[in-house]
Amino acid sequence: MHRLVGLLLTVTVGLVLADSAIVTLALPEMLEELDATVTEVAWVLISYNLVLGVFAVPAALKRVRAHPRLLAAVGIAVFAGASAWCAAAPTIEVLIAARCLQALGGAFALVGALELMVALWGERRGVATWVTAGVVGTAAGPVAGGLLTEAISWQAIFVAQVPFAALAVPAALAVRPVPAAPAEDPDLEASHRPVVGHNVTQALLGAALTAALFLLVLLLVQGWRHSPAVAALTVSVIPVAALAARPLARLLRPPPDVEVAAGCLLVAGGLVGLALPPSADLWWTVAPQALVGLGLGLSVDQLTYRAMEGRQPRARHAAWTISARHLGVVVGLAVLTPVFTADLLAAEEPATEAIAALVIDAPLPPGDKVSLARALGEHLTEQRGQVPELSGAFADLEVAAEDEAAVSTLEADLDDQLDRAVSLAFRDSYLIGAGLALLALLTVGVTAAAGAVTRRRSVA
Repeated sequence: MHRLVGLLLTVTVGLVLADSAIVTLALPEMLEELDATVTEVAWVLISYNLVLGVFAVPAALKRVRAHPRLLAAVGIAVFAGASAWCAAAPTIEVLIAARCLQALGGAFALVGALELMVALWGERRGVATWVTAGVVGTAAGPVAGGLLTEAISWQAIFVAQVPFAALAVPAALAVRPVPAAPAEDPDLEASHRPVVGHNVTQALLGAALTAALFLLVLLLVQGWRHSPAVAALTVSVIPVAALAARPLARLLRPPPDVEVAAGCLLVAGGLVGLALPPSADLWWTVAPQALVGLGLGLSVDQLTYRAMEGRQPRARHAAWTISARHLGVVVGLAVLTPVFTADLLAAEEPATEAIAALVIDAPLPPGDKVSLARALGEHLTEQRGQVPELSGAFADLEVAAEDEAAVSTLEADLDDQLDRAVSLAFRDSYLIGAGLALLALLTVGVTAAAGAVTRRRSVA
């Protein structure tokens, strides 16, 4: 029973943090089914991360140690109910509202679950399990969401979460009560204020990782026209590499600041690699994703440990790390989405000109060229502001048997041209993400230098 309760709480922590990115691979399907724009579906991500980031600290301020069972149980129940509401949402506006409620419940569930996991396993193991569940959930969320979207639908992402969360409610209530925290010494409270440097680094990394998750999925599914399942398998490189980072760190045993700095540098390098693919071949994304995953595994959990280590109230400092990470994601989405959208619009005119040139030069009868050009123009106009799909323009085109090979060749050439245009539209956003990771690297150096100065002063 003890193990089952711990497992359910661990899975719930993973689910709540996975939800920050779990819908990423479902966004293209939402885009079409809910008749939304790229900016609107981005708010499916932004709303969840924004509410989670804003309410994590207030949730922890509610003297979580006094009633952690009730706090966790209520939060998990709200999360489960809101997940069901997400699955039933008929419009993008309703889905965004449900995501806000889901994140609110998730904020209380996270801080309550931390205290319960410490009550179950002790300080060291409880905190370690809570941190690891969050890192794995964040990295694996898009993969799980993509597979469910491909196998069933995007609604299945939310339906699948309901039974796990529902079972976690009685599990939270079954944990033995944790004694209330004694009155806090004001001096001790002052000495344990949030570690600003580590949390700022987490925020910047969260913003940078948005490019690796949100934009990469749009590129694979909408831009390069792969299925959600193929995209999910492709982006699985990130969680696998993140899991491999911890054994690697234990083997090499670098100083904590060096480990975090290396993680930031790897994330930046991976994003630069994603910005400059030689072609629209999936293999060109594997090595950059591996770098991003290794960087994620080396940096995020180390930053979380260091921001929480030895500090009380425990839940409050854990909440600061959650807030920093997810508000960073919001900043990343707010910065990168308009950049990507503007670059996509800017790429339309040269792409249209190139498409027109290919149609004119194609070895087809003039009448077929005119029909195809008209159909392509209509498709481009209808999908303005989105990554266009041109196959529909060829679906109703009737040509003579001897021209079918030329039409197939033209369609392939147009797809190649579109792939190049789309890849170029993503470039600036990836490079901005890399810049954010390098800025996170700079904060690591500033924090380390400030710590060294403080230590010298204390010795003196």
